[in-house]
Amino acid sequence: MSCGEPHETDCSEVLDHLYEFLDREMPEGDCTKFEVHFEECSPCLEKYGLEQAVKKLVKRCCGQDDVPTDLRSKVMGRIDLIRAGEAVPEQDLTVRDTGRSASAAE
Repeated sequence: MSCGEPHETDCSEVLDHLYEFLDREMPEGDCTKFEVHFEECSPCLEKYGLEQAVKKLVKRCCGQDDVPTDLRSKVMGRIDLIRAGEAVPEQDLTVRDTGRSASAAE
């Protein structure tokens, strides 16, 4: 996604690192760059607002649930693969003791 306007920080870079920004897992200088970008770019600001709302909703609805250790490690492993640009297997992440299934792509 791009708004078609030139920015110091490209829309694709902002969207690729949006969750790092939301989770405050990036250096302060990068956060400042993203904040400036959101002031200039309505589509990215809208996407940021949507993702922020989803994150708050998930925290409110699911924030008290304990995540099984094996599921957490599988999800984190997939995130590491994605960040490294490697292919991700198309299998479900299944929690055997509860019968629930979660896909890292969702």
